[in-house]
Parts: sequence; structure tokens; C-alpha cells
Amino acid sequence: MSERIKETTCDLVVIGAGMAGMAAALFAARRRIAALQVGMAAQLGFASGLLDLLGVHPAADTRVLEDPWQGIEQLRLDEPNHPLALLPGATIRKALDIILDFLKNSAYPYMAGPQKNVRILTPAGTIKPTYAVPHTMAYGPHALANKASCLLVDFNRLRGYSARQIALSLSARWPGLRPLSIDFPELQGELYTERMARALDSAGCREALISAIRPHIGNAQAVGLPAVLGIYRTVQVMAEMQQGLGVPVFEIPTMLPAITGLRLQEIFENRLPAMGITVFQQQRVLSARRQSDGRWALDVGREEALQRVVTRSVLLCSGRFLGQGLHAERRGIHETIFDLPVTQPADRETWHSKDLLHPPGHPINRAGVAVDDWFRPVDGKGKMLYPNLFAAGSILAHQDWMRQKCGSGLAIATAYGAVEACQVFLNSGASTVA
Repeated sequence: MSERIKETTCDLVVIGAGMAGMAAALFAARRRIAALQVGMAAQLGFASGLLDLLGVHPAADTRVLEDPWQGIEQLRLDEPNHPLALLPGATIRKALDIILDFLKNSAYPYMAGPQKNVRILTPAGTIKPTYAVPHTMAYGPHALANKASCLLVDFNRLRGYSARQIALSLSARWPGLRPLSIDFPELQGELYTERMARALDSAGCREALISAIRPHIGNAQAVGLPAVLGIYRTVQVMAEMQQGLGVPVFEIPTMLPAITGLRLQEIFENRLPAMGITVFQQQRVLSARRQSDGRWALDVGREEALQRVVTRSVLLCSGRFLGQGLHAERRGIHETIFDLPVTQPADRETWHSKDLLHPPGHPINRAGVAVDDWFRPVDGKGKMLYPNLFAAGSILAHQDWMRQKCGSGLAIATAYGAVEACQVFLNSGASTVA
């Protein structure tokens, strides 16, 4: 081994820095598992920040669910191989409750109905079902349900977000929306949501924004803004904005990458090390091999290996194509780290349906790594491959999280199930050799 490469040992390596990877690291910390996390942090920046559980089922019928828990029970019957169907409802609820409690204690509380989905505005002017929303968006579903008169604000030089488009798209359903375009205080040039959010962590910028909006309030009962109301001080920013404007304020999600994902990323990155998790940020697993004693040896770095980690177990949360957990080429789709079997259509010609909006969706979107009831990857005959390798999140097969509106719920629940299974393995005292 090169003298430049350091070696460390641990009980669990979590591969991935998306929602599944971050949640898995948190669950491992709570179970006092000696864990290390490695991944590219930008993955979570592409998360919407909404905690979807199950919003649509059956996906082919585009049936929007009021009660996601009832939907999961039906999903269990209709799609028994779906990752959410591998877990009891009580386990899924416990996993979500842990995450919500963690975020509340991190000064970024989420609001969730105990049994029902809520509906929020999207930047396209459509309505989306979700299970839990950041406190910054909490008033939006109330305003929508009551068709309250709202002032929708956007900012000149901010691309991909139009208050006018939202108001026009919803004019028949919600006629009380009034758009307003203003300049954002203090910043010059093209606007980006991260710059705006960091600026609004400053009291001076908040005061200037309040002064710019206040003359236009009129008869508005609430003000809707793009999701830019701070990063670290969202509770304070919201309180001051509402006090200064004299009406409730709510955020509307923006196009990705979004501040709502970045807020989550910063919370996990700041808190996980203090909880005992070793974090290799902005690095990848460049190679993995199983040693004669059954442990995994992982080379970690960017362009070349800087660290070797020898671990008793691995939890793969590397995501799909965007996270580079899966890679597609002419001869098929392959998993990029362990070369695991990938459940996929028989040939490239059947990856996609001819109709772009085919109601059942495109078969490629359900491709991924198949697992057993313990979240261990299996081969084409359902046989477990390794007793100390687990998988969770969007890399799993038999789900279409985008169409089913279950991305965060699937990531969190399967991460919990996989960490629980991993702890059983670690506590068994059995040899890792198999």
C-alpha cells in the first residue's frame, strides 16, 4: 500500500450522501455503531427538502393519496416487492419520527399531519402531495385549502421561478393569487437561491426585503416567496418577516438544486461528526474488494485513493444515475462499486415506452438492486450475495419514487431497515466469511 494512503477500520461504512445515506448515518449513530460515511455532498442539494411518504398509488392511475399509510398497505398488496412493502408500517413511522425529531432539535422543524398528506404549490404552478414540509412552507397548505388572498413575490434576475406563471396556472382553482416582481436587496448580477438565502441570514437584508414588499401587501392575507428565507436561521427569519409584513409568510419550492436540500445537507454535515460518525466529505469509494476474513476493503478518494477503510459491513446508499450508483451503457445498466446484479428490462429497446407520458411509467425507472427482507442484495434467483452488504434508498429495484412521490420516505425507511439488519449482523458474533 502506498505510504500516502492511510488505513482505518470500522464496523460500518455508509456509501452515499443523499437522504438515504444521511439518514443511515444518523440511525447508526443512535445505535452506537462505529460508522463512517463517504459520499459527494451535492447529492442532497438536489433534494426538494419535502418529506414524501407515498403520494400517488396506483401510479398508472395517477391516483393522489390523502392517507399515505392506507396507501402503503394497499401498495403492500399490489407491489409486494416494493421496498416500502418490506417494512411494517410501525417501523416506517418510527424511522420518520426519528428524522422529524432530529430536524426539530436542529432548529429546522417540519410540519406533518399524523395521518394525511398535505398539498403544496410547486414552481410550475401545480399542486403536489407530500407528507411533511419545512416550517417555512407550513402556511402554504393552509392558504391553499382556504383559497386565501395571497401576494406571490418573485425577484428580477432570478431564473426558473415566476410568480406570474404560478398565479396564471392556478387562476381557475385559486383566483386570489396576485403576483409581484421586485429587485432583491443588496445583491448584484444574476441571482442564485443560495446567495439569496445566505444574504437573508443577515438582519439588514431582511429589513430591506420587508421594506420592499410591505407597500404592496394591500388586502393580501399571506405572502408567498420562493424558498430563500435563510439557511441557518430560518426560524428567526420567518418570525421577523411575518412580524414586519403583518401577515403569514410561506415559501414555495424552487427548481433544483434547492435551498431546502442544502439546509438539510448543512444540518447533517454539522451534526453527524458530533454524534460519532466519521465523515469523508466530497469523496467516493473508488474500489471495493472482499478480504479473506469477509471484511470489506474500500479505497476512498477523489481521483486517486487517499484512504483505505477496512470494515465489517457496508450499507450502499449511492443512489441511481445522478448519484452514480447506477451507470447505463449500450449493453445494460450496472452497479458501479460492487458490480452487483441489477434488475432491469431484458434489453435496451424496452427501457422506455414509446409514449413519453405512458401512464404506468418507463420500465428503466424501476431498475435497481434487488434485496431480501434484510436489505441484502440478491442475485437473479433471489439468493443473498453477501451477509455483510446492505442497500437502501433509490438504488433499490421495484420502485418508481418520482411517479409514486415516495422518495424521502423510501430513503429514510429503507435506511432504517438496513441499519437495523446490519446491527443484527454485527451483534451476531458470527464470522463474516460466507
